[in-house]
Amino acid sequence: MSDAAGPASPGLRRSFPAVIATLVAVHASMAVTRVAATLWVLDQGYGEWTVGLLLSLFAVAPIGLSLWAGRLADRHGFHRPVGVGVLMALGGALCVLVFQSLWAIAVGCLLCGGAIAVAAVAIQREAGLMATDASELKRVFSWVALGPALSNALAPVVAGVLIDHAGFPWAFALAVLLPAVAWGLATRVPRHAPQPKGDGAKPRPAWDLLRDPALRNLLMINIVLSSCWDAHSFVVPVVGHAKGLSASSIGLVLGSFATAATVVRLAIVRWADHLDELKALRAAMTVATVMLLVYAWLPGTAGLMVGSAILGVALGSVQPMVLATLHQVTPPERHGQALGLRMLATNGATIAMPLGFGALATASAAAAPMWLMASLLIAAQWPARQLRSTRD
Repeated sequence: MSDAAGPASPGLRRSFPAVIATLVAVHASMAVTRVAATLWVLDQGYGEWTVGLLLSLFAVAPIGLSLWAGRLADRHGFHRPVGVGVLMALGGALCVLVFQSLWAIAVGCLLCGGAIAVAAVAIQREAGLMATDASELKRVFSWVALGPALSNALAPVVAGVLIDHAGFPWAFALAVLLPAVAWGLATRVPRHAPQPKGDGAKPRPAWDLLRDPALRNLLMINIVLSSCWDAHSFVVPVVGHAKGLSASSIGLVLGSFATAATVVRLAIVRWADHLDELKALRAAMTVATVMLLVYAWLPGTAGLMVGSAILGVALGSVQPMVLATLHQVTPPERHGQALGLRMLATNGATIAMPLGFGALATASAAAAPMWLMASLLIAAQWPARQLRSTRD
């Protein structure tokens, strides 16, 4: 399946590694900023509520930018939205590095979150141009999903080591370097403008896509599963800090999650022909539910690493299946809008959830956000069944 730009040229297909590498670099800048900012806030004596607030800020800018990013990608293709994202990431990381205060970190979180929204929609759309059938869509989007997984695997570990051995400024400096690397990689992708639609009709608003029950159910499932990812990102630094773990140990726990997500996405690339998207989604929901319920009782760094790895396998398999299904249930010329709508929905939850996680952890137990998400996953089995019936 391809979008409105038509079949991909051989040159465009050869540039696929550069597309993925661009995503890795942009996402790594955000991931380094997120880990370093979280640990800086805890090191300065701020509470869990502040951590939740900062994590929510990564999703504020995408709320306003996601639909615009989808239209921009449908209209201009790859380079313009990626350039906007690179500039936002660079500005946010520089603000944190230069000022290193709570307000500067808040601004940096806003800008880095917006950078991911704008760049990722264009990158996902560009990758969709390179797939010709449903199996290839799963393979392509497994590689796309490997970008954030790889940056999440490496960034927390590198940031933790830099903080422990050189200090917070060096971790923030790494976040400044990565957007420049991303733009250098993006220039290797051939420029090509999307072909205009022949009927000259005025583009319909993205909200019109919600009339499709399959897309509505898919978005509900995606919101819950992405919120589980946020719950893990919130709980690990808080629990690790409370247990007296070092920044390097916390980075290893977070890295084990991302490493497992990377491995499962590589497996999807290999076995895409044998996977049913909806069965894989429901299996991931079941495994994640069980692990979220028992995570609080896992012992020490090693136990947390094992639990995070199992969660990484379950949640890491989700994005390729969701993106492949999304491209099958939406019109090709509106893939950018659909991707922007998905980004808006998941980031809307990402704003509310960490704030709720912070309040819930403060009022009860540090692992309470995971218990909350386990209950929501159980409820999400209903739209998963409905999605199956609408697809059959």
